[in-house]
Amino acid sequence: MRDYEEVTAFLGEWGPFQRLIFFLLSASIIPNGFNGMSVVFLAGTPEHHCRVPDTANLSSAWRNHSIPLVLQDDREVLHSCRRYRLATIANFSSLGLEPGRDVDLEQLEQESCLDGWEFSHDVYLSTIVTEWNLVCEDDWKTPLTASLFFVGVLLGSFVSGQLSDRFGRKNILFATMAVQTGFSFVQIFSINWEMFTVLFVIVGMGQISNYVVAFILGTEILGKSVRIIFSTLGVCTFFAVGYMVLPLFAYFIRDWRMLLLALTVPGVLCVPLWWFIPESPRWLISQRRFKEAEAIIQRAAKMNNTVAPAVIFDPAELQELNSSKQQKVYILDLFRTWNIAIITIMSLFLWMLTSVGYFGLSLNVPNLHGDPYLNCFLSALIEVPAYITAWLLLRTLPRRYIIAGVLFWGGGVLLLIQVVPAGAYNKVLPYIVMGSLTVLIGIVTLFFPESFGSTLPETLEQMQKVKGFRCWRRSRNSIQREENPKVLITAF
Repeated sequence: MRDYEEVTAFLGEWGPFQRLIFFLLSASIIPNGFNGMSVVFLAGTPEHHCRVPDTANLSSAWRNHSIPLVLQDDREVLHSCRRYRLATIANFSSLGLEPGRDVDLEQLEQESCLDGWEFSHDVYLSTIVTEWNLVCEDDWKTPLTASLFFVGVLLGSFVSGQLSDRFGRKNILFATMAVQTGFSFVQIFSINWEMFTVLFVIVGMGQISNYVVAFILGTEILGKSVRIIFSTLGVCTFFAVGYMVLPLFAYFIRDWRMLLLALTVPGVLCVPLWWFIPESPRWLISQRRFKEAEAIIQRAAKMNNTVAPAVIFDPAELQELNSSKQQKVYILDLFRTWNIAIITIMSLFLWMLTSVGYFGLSLNVPNLHGDPYLNCFLSALIEVPAYITAWLLLRTLPRRYIIAGVLFWGGGVLLLIQVVPAGAYNKVLPYIVMGSLTVLIGIVTLFFPESFGSTLPETLEQMQKVKGFRCWRRSRNSIQREENPKVLITAF
């Protein structure tokens, strides 16, 4: 059968149909932006100290000195997890002794926060931390919540492609959007940390699956000259828009349950997209559903005011395709030969280590100096010019050198954070780790085969011939320009 893009060339590249698909699929990514980062505010940890109950019978002086002071960022603050033993200071109070004058506070015995904590409401009214006291001995639960969300992301990454191959791009796209929105809504009614975290894992699965399937559907419907715009200025920029929406919602809604409710609304608003986003004609053809694929192409031609050929798919070609045995492809096929396995492993490391740096920096926003809402907004805003720059670079320069260059740059900046004066935020170890990994994966990127200006392999058999970047050295006369890779294996 002829190439799909050759068959549908009469549609053009950037008509009303393509623009509609571009913007609707990009818009479906917006909830991914705030769901992926929502833990920043849902699990924010405000300043806190031990609660001293009214029944302690302390004088005002002893009540004011019941919490030890510690030095933090060059200022004295109340200890977050310890207080002076109440029975002891209550005895001193009843005897009329004064703290600091009659009693040396440094010699007093301390105890844990047996009566709970007092949380500051300057930044957050409530979070899951204040709701379930995830501080001191239980402070490990907060980062674990974020980590388990990304376990869900990992699981969703493995199953989303397989499910979309089996049940269709459109069906799985909207199913995963429903999972992401529905389980976020159920989280509002969490009665404990364990319930919230389990639901958060499922939200993570839906979040990445929505992203992956929308990306696949867009690259299969849109033409080759639009794919690179879709993959950078489309899905990525709209992800950043969702990321920017998060701190705006969180600034005005500082109760975590109400914030979570507000964040589910955009997902509900995506429901009408079902009637505007079609199934992938490529996928329908792979399933031998030719009439459905032809009907979608005919509607696209009508929307673009172009005249479709009387016969879009040649009957002889369809008969030949029907009689041929369809090749089944699984994730393990990515490791079937040495060449494909090496490229697969390098790609996995590239995505994994880049994500470590990206999410490590993004989730660390509350720990930076300044207003966390403004910091989060600026962190999202800076992504927009970054995506525009990436789009321009990918159109003009070899991809290997672009990726390696920006990874070296980003990793170097992270490594240089350790020279920031101690008066600023100076917990440098995470940055050293992230910077080192980023530079490492930048070096690995140089061993990828170059894809700029090259005709790309579309099957496993073609991929078996790829041996690093050597087999991609071709004379310019043999290069056929293509703006973005085609989907090699939809399961991947």
